[in-house]
Amino acid sequence: MAASSRAQVLDLYRAMLRESKHFSAYNYRSYAIRRIRDAFRENKNVKDPVQIQALMNKAKRDLGIIRRQVHIGQMYSTDKLIIENQEKPRT
Repeated sequence: MAASSRAQVLDLYRAMLRESKHFSAYNYRSYAIRRIRDAFRENKNVKDPVQIQALMNKAKRDLGIIRRQVHIGQMYSTDKLIIENQEKPRT
């Protein structure tokens, strides 16, 4: 993988993770982050430039979907789950 292609993949990976952290629902947020990490790890050894480009295009479409879903989730927000409201232990 060329250095510029590698940088683009890493930028896309970071953008997807960053955007996924904005999901208001804990379950969606944790699933999206886990799925993004798994997908990028699964394809880390791909060497074919055509296949890399196809995967990049799919990831860009998925980033758009994540952004739209984050906005929709913010319009219809719900209460936080108990797991999200846990206080940190005092020391």
